[in-house]
Amino acid sequence: MKVKATLKQIAKELNVSVSTVSKALNDSPEISDLTKIKIKEYAKLKNYKPNVIGLNLKNRKTKTIGVIIPNILNSFFAKVFSGIEKVADEKGYNVIMCISNESLDKEAHTLEMLSNGTIDGFILSVSEEAQKLHDYDHFASIINDGTPIVMFDRIAEGIDCDKVVVDDFDSALNATQQLIDLGCKNIALFSSVDNLSVGILRTQGYLKALKDNNIAVNEDIILRTDSEDDLNFRIQEIAEDQVIDGIFALEESDSVAALKYGLKKGSKIPEELSIIGFADGILASRRLSPSLTTVSQHGVEIGEVAARLLIDRLESDEENKPYGTVVIKTKLKERETTRKL
Repeated sequence: MKVKATLKQIAKELNVSVSTVSKALNDSPEISDLTKIKIKEYAKLKNYKPNVIGLNLKNRKTKTIGVIIPNILNSFFAKVFSGIEKVADEKGYNVIMCISNESLDKEAHTLEMLSNGTIDGFILSVSEEAQKLHDYDHFASIINDGTPIVMFDRIAEGIDCDKVVVDDFDSALNATQQLIDLGCKNIALFSSVDNLSVGILRTQGYLKALKDNNIAVNEDIILRTDSEDDLNFRIQEIAEDQVIDGIFALEESDSVAALKYGLKKGSKIPEELSIIGFADGILASRRLSPSLTTVSQHGVEIGEVAARLLIDRLESDEENKPYGTVVIKTKLKERETTRKL
């Protein structure tokens, strides 16, 4: 492995000052083109790499964004990250992605570690454990120290920062209304995210649609849980004689569980059972048969908007710039688990 050279070593071997080497590597007009070429070629030969943390201490800029997502297996977060990376690349920023694995401790540790001279700001979705415990002190501490945060999807109420969300309540209300308009009278709710802000809002939208249409709430088919395993267990407990002609599922995994339930019961889909699920990953749209009608969250757009919000704040000269919340509208994508109106 090549040994990385330092500015001092390059300066000594070329018999110039450290300042001259530094200016040449940064294309300063004070240095002649011939000297720049000579120093850059020598630096490349000697495997010189700039000290990012050292530059940060001097300039307070690393041109690097930290992204923290709760779950790497969730296709929605992958789409958001794709959007973040696209805008960051256009603006000349690097991206470091970390995974909290839904852990409050890991989330807090990652924030503390990266904010110590490695990144300029964070884009993140709050971990399940932090939302469950309503523990958001680690976010407030980072922001108070001068490192900006943009939250997306799962946010921490009461924390002043920029946020990007989808219209979870309205999306759920509209999706449930779609099932009602199709003629569904007994609409089940499948949720494995009842401890998350998005799950609570989607449930509220579902219940509002039932109320608006004078449909009685049947608690026996409203399955609100905190995990996929709990949901699957609850599904097995649904009574054989329970009539269900529609299912609204709040996550992609919940949608898969709903489809499995319908197929196992022998229901004709969508003639006897209609299903609408939240999120729009490859699993739902391409790999399941029948393909699922879904609420698309536009993950790439969420990532792009979040990245622009953060970079605009990092590059703004405005002091005490007000925080904002951007709401991204979802779209219902009709596929094979619902009939056409």
